[in-house]
Amino acid sequence: MTPAVIDDTTLYAVLAPFAAAVVAPFLTRWLKHNAAWPLALVPALIFLHFVGFIGPVSQGETFVAAKAWAPSYGVNFSVYVDGLSTLFGLLISGIGTFIILYAGGYLKGHPQQGRFFSFLFLFMGAMLGLVLGNNLISLFIFWELTSITSFLLIGFDHLRAASRRAAIQALVVTGGGGLVLLAGFIVIISATGEIEMSVLLASPDIIKDSGLYLPIFLLVLGGAFTKSAQFPFHFWLPNAMEAPTPVSAYLHSATMVKAGVYLLMRMHPLLGDTVLWTTVLPLFGGVTLLVGTILAVRQTDLKLMLAYTTVASLGLLVMLTGTSYEKALEGAVLYLLAHSLFKGALFMVAGTIDHEAGTRDVTKLGGLRSLMPITFAAACLASLSMAGLPPFIGFIAKEILYYGTSDISALGQLGIMVTIVAVVGNALMLVIAAAVAIKPFLGPEVETPKHAHEGPVLLIAGPVFLSVTGVIMALFAHTTGVWFIGPTLSSLLGEFTQIDLHLIPTKINAPVILSFITVGLGIALFTQLDRMRSMIASALDAIGWGPDKGFDQAVSGIVSLATAVTRVLQTGKMQTYMLLTFVFTALAVLLPGYLSGSFPALPKLPEYRFYEWGILLIAVLGLIAVLIAKTRLTAIVSLGVQGFAVALIFMMFGAPDLSFTQFMVETLSVVILALVMTRLNLSPRDHRSLASSVVTGVVAVAVGLGLMLTLLAITQQPFDSRLSEFFTEFSRSIAHGRNIVNVILVDFRGFDTLGEIAVVVLAGLCVLALIRIKTRPSDEALAKSTAGQAEKQTVEAR
Repeated sequence: MTPAVIDDTTLYAVLAPFAAAVVAPFLTRWLKHNAAWPLALVPALIFLHFVGFIGPVSQGETFVAAKAWAPSYGVNFSVYVDGLSTLFGLLISGIGTFIILYAGGYLKGHPQQGRFFSFLFLFMGAMLGLVLGNNLISLFIFWELTSITSFLLIGFDHLRAASRRAAIQALVVTGGGGLVLLAGFIVIISATGEIEMSVLLASPDIIKDSGLYLPIFLLVLGGAFTKSAQFPFHFWLPNAMEAPTPVSAYLHSATMVKAGVYLLMRMHPLLGDTVLWTTVLPLFGGVTLLVGTILAVRQTDLKLMLAYTTVASLGLLVMLTGTSYEKALEGAVLYLLAHSLFKGALFMVAGTIDHEAGTRDVTKLGGLRSLMPITFAAACLASLSMAGLPPFIGFIAKEILYYGTSDISALGQLGIMVTIVAVVGNALMLVIAAAVAIKPFLGPEVETPKHAHEGPVLLIAGPVFLSVTGVIMALFAHTTGVWFIGPTLSSLLGEFTQIDLHLIPTKINAPVILSFITVGLGIALFTQLDRMRSMIASALDAIGWGPDKGFDQAVSGIVSLATAVTRVLQTGKMQTYMLLTFVFTALAVLLPGYLSGSFPALPKLPEYRFYEWGILLIAVLGLIAVLIAKTRLTAIVSLGVQGFAVALIFMMFGAPDLSFTQFMVETLSVVILALVMTRLNLSPRDHRSLASSVVTGVVAVAVGLGLMLTLLAITQQPFDSRLSEFFTEFSRSIAHGRNIVNVILVDFRGFDTLGEIAVVVLAGLCVLALIRIKTRPSDEALAKSTAGQAEKQTVEAR
């Protein structure tokens, strides 16, 4: 179905958070933490806007809107609204509403709360632009903007070294992956000739049939895996827990970490259902699921426990998306929705416990049930959904994903392996869910650093709403399927699909049996939680090395390499810098012709008149004089001969203005250089060795030859007279000048000429400063002179 064109309201919805980011600091200065209430209206209104798309999108309709951004490059600020982008838009704006409220309570009294609100809105706008992006280049821009804004959020507490390290790590990993993704997008545009996602999706096989599927697949995976923390790039995400809890809740529930999953789901119709896709994605996703859950069991910090289960959940989503099987994809969409709800709630619960009790360490918490009853209730509801128990949306997601993975007739051996990994991973996530809900709240009351009490409404509104929503969506499973899951699944499959969800299984089948196995295994493992934690810690200590440490080693290696290269290249000698500049200039002009074997043919020598031969002879004699000059001053004067010869050539070929300019430039250059030479304390002769002279001579010949061949290649091309005709036609009517050359310099290229003048002035000022430095006596010399005069005066006095 061809997307319908809509008005610009959705474009404004994407830009609204950026406007809120500008207002937030001023509003916070006025209302303090209560600014969260009016600021939360921005994402709430965006949420309501996307609610309006639910009905049409559930019927299979899609929409586009666009504004020209850089039309000469085909870049538009355009959005594509379908089931997938609508679901993400609802999650980003809906959860974002409660994150803004939560940030108001969590950072109450913080001197930089306004700046924090601003960063949050920038992040929100970047995510909306990413998931709604239709133009590949604008999508990439928002993709990288999420990395930049997450850097600001993770490093918000910039006085702490751990926060700065985590922020830099996240930026390097996700930003680097973004550059890889840009390369993938460029290859897609080159291979298909299309830059709009909606156009590409209308021809699902366009990339597979292009012959460039493999590089596109690898480059897209590079961007998606780094952003969604797939093994071995998973290490940056737990370290991002250095950020304030509102950031963690938003980052892990609905935004940045799911951007990679979003990209894989968006690209599934174009790249999915191939041998490569169904091999690589389940492999890396499965490994990430197991690594994430195992490392989560090792932790005692509530936020780190939840962070590693987020890594695991992202691995599960990638693994399911990699099967390209409809039921498994349906399970992936359901789990994406369920995870956003329960993980956002649990992170806010962890932050509330830390805020009110003063610690997040589960070994130092207990008995908070009576002190924080509402938080306890929200934690229980969200943990039960995370554990995959009824009647929660997490239970339906687990049943459907098991239905997809256990269909051996469709998936074969892949289904067996994926099912085993899913069961083990879900069982371990049940262990963490139970630990988060039971350890801090049940048992005897434990003395905490702060007297624990229930959090204010700004802190508890989010977890209560999100956890209750997980129940409501499960109770109204059919409506959830029609409004959210079906349209999103249609986007993944590339065709309209309707589904029928039920909370209670109609019969005992393989998914139900797998659910019982998961729950039983999870309970058994939970009883051995302390023992497993100790065993995993011992194993990790024995291994020692990990990707996180490898990142530090890589950064250290890059810094050491940069230092070594700098010592070689940055010698502090102008001669070295000039030599390297000309070496690379020679390579730049000679290598392309050498590699392509397409050097231009040398022209025939024309018949010169006697005075033309005389000018050439003057130029040659000047060149010889430069080469054999015994002093620098002689070389400078001889070099001027070349410029005068060129000026005469310009005059002979009918360019008197250019000839006059050349005469003036050469005259001033020779005079100024001669004056400077007399003021600088330089050796009058060039004492370079023979080897150095040979090297510089070879480089000079190479540069000259390369530039000559380049000019020959240009002049042998068909002449495009459009620019000349433009200047001829409009110099008089637009610029009011008859001299076309002058008009070009001072009107059409006025800013260019102004820039050149500015460069010359700056160079003159630098030369003047250099002369003054060289002629000004040093402090030591001045002190000696003063001391000598004083001693002389003393002697005379005696």
